[in-house]
Parts: sequence; structure tokens; C-alpha cells
Amino acid sequence: MSLRHGGIVVQNMLWRVLGGLAIALAGALLAVWAHIPLPWMLGALLVTAATRIAGLGTACPRPARNAGQWVIGTSLGLYFTPQVIGHIGSNAGPIVAGMLFALGLAFMGTAILRRYTDADFKTAWFSSAIGGASEMANLAERHGARIDRVATAHSVRVLMVVVTVPFIFQWWGVAGLDPTVPGPKVVHGWGLAALVGLTSIGGMAFMKLRLPNPWVLGPMLAAMVLTANGIELSALPDYVPKVGQLLIGWSLGDRYRPDFFRAAPRFIAAVAGFTVAALALAFGLGALLSLWSAAPIPTLILGTTPGGIAEMAITAKVLQLGVPVVTAFHVTRMVFVVIVTGPIYAFLASRQRDAA
Repeated sequence: MSLRHGGIVVQNMLWRVLGGLAIALAGALLAVWAHIPLPWMLGALLVTAATRIAGLGTACPRPARNAGQWVIGTSLGLYFTPQVIGHIGSNAGPIVAGMLFALGLAFMGTAILRRYTDADFKTAWFSSAIGGASEMANLAERHGARIDRVATAHSVRVLMVVVTVPFIFQWWGVAGLDPTVPGPKVVHGWGLAALVGLTSIGGMAFMKLRLPNPWVLGPMLAAMVLTANGIELSALPDYVPKVGQLLIGWSLGDRYRPDFFRAAPRFIAAVAGFTVAALALAFGLGALLSLWSAAPIPTLILGTTPGGIAEMAITAKVLQLGVPVVTAFHVTRMVFVVIVTGPIYAFLASRQRDAA
């Protein structure tokens, strides 16, 4: 009886996953037909989120998101030729400014959430830090903050950035300002197999070491080391980035549930207001950094927007807006925020206790 019950559970889960994938693919194809920006990611994201909020019980397994992140990380690593790395070095100053800007946003977001919601300091702080959602949730749990609120805040922020920025850039008409595609151009069978193997080892190593964003940063580092040393095993087939975008969009949309917007409307509204303000400041900072950098203004704006690494890298790649520079901005920002968020919270919390 238990074996039969287990088989039914597995079968039900399989149908939920296949149903979710079919919906995500339908959303992506609809978006391609409608000519919206980043159709393979945004179409999958929006349709999946809408059906999940409507109560449809589909599912996206974690390996699907890992696979999507592997695609993004590997494709990013293939950009980092020696010439490109030198170009990134010339933008070191703006990249540091982007890191400090992200830290400033954390203070601003904390103040907004404390002023307009009932969130305590620790929950507001980890909800506002512009780091990876899973890393911030882990830190929130470690310090006793409300994980549900922290996860909600990062979901709202990423959704707003991912949806609005591509449309703004499409309306602006800035796509293709940096169309160069360095790295290998030809697909080689055995070389591709070796590339998949080496980058997968990188992802598993990062996961084993519990490093942030393991399936983006691990494969990216492995591919980057190869490319930077002139070892071009293979390019990725043209359809692979589309599959990666589809999986990322599907996994992002799957986070939403029927009670998502009803759970804490005031908190969500405050996070949305903070995100709009952060985007406006990012556009202003990008324009200012253009006085310091030779990179196009849209590339610098994309580098400072408060989105996730994978999502912003996809945006830069599809819109041809300086993928290596944008990636460098977001990787350094994410690592910096993950490292300093905990210690800064501990310092501020001790100051609050002393003042009390």
C-alpha cells in the first residue's frame, strides 16, 4: 500500500512539473509572438506567476533553476577574454562605486520599511540588502529575523526590476550599444562535453563550499579561467541560452502563491516604493558614472540596478549592453553585500542595545 501511495505521489509531482514547464513554455512563446523584451524569461515568469497566484498547483523543481543558472554562468564566463578583463579593470572605480551604492540602498530601504511598516530592524535590514535572496534569507534566519518577510521583499524587488527595466530599455531604444561577443564562436562536440563537465564541477564545488549563487558563479569562474587563458573548448549552441532564460523565468514565477499579495499588503507596498526609488537612483548614478567610464550609460545603469546577477546578465546579453561590465558590477556587488551585511547588522544592533 505504501509503495502504491508513493508511486501516486511521484506521479502527481511529475504531472505538476510537466504542467509547469508547459505553461512556462507557452508564456515564452506568447511573449516571442508579442515581441516583448527578453521573451523567453519574461513570458515564462509572468504567465507562471499569474497561474500560481490564481491557485494552479504546478511546480518547478530546484534542479531546473540550477540548470538555468548553469547556462547563464557558463555563457557569462565565455565572455571573459584577456582583452575584456583589461576593459573591466579600467572600470574598477565605477564598480567600487556600485558596491557602495548597493550598501547605501540597504540603509535607505531599512529606513523606509521601519517608517511605513511594522517590520522590526533586523527584518527591515535583511529585506533591504541588495544581495542574493537565498543568502539574505539564510542571514535573516541566523539573526532571528522574519524569513517570510525577507523572502517576500526580495521576490517583489527582483520581479519589479526584471519586468520594468527591459521595457524601459526597449522604449529607450538603446539595445545593441555594445554588440561585441568575445569568446568561442563555434560549437565543437567533444569540446562542448568537456566545457559542460568542467563548469558543472565548478558549480558542485561552489555548492559543496556553500558559496553564494553556486550555479552561476561556479560555472562562470570555470569558464572564465579557460577563456582568460585562451582555451576555447566550444561555444554554447544557440538554443541553450533560450532554454536557460526559460528555466530562470519559470523558477522565478513559481515562487508566487495565491495569498502572496494578501499576506502583508503594506509591507509589499513599501518594498515596491523602495524599489522604484532605488531604480531611479540607479539611473541617476549610471549617468554620473559615465563621466568616469567609457562604458555606455545604459550599461552603467544596468550594472547598478538592484536586480539579481542572472536576471541582469540575461538582460545585458539579450540587449547587447556590455555583458562583462554588467556582470562584474553585479558579481562584486553581490559578494560585497553578502560579506558585509551580517557584520554591519551586528554592529548596528549592538549600538541600538547600548543606546537602550
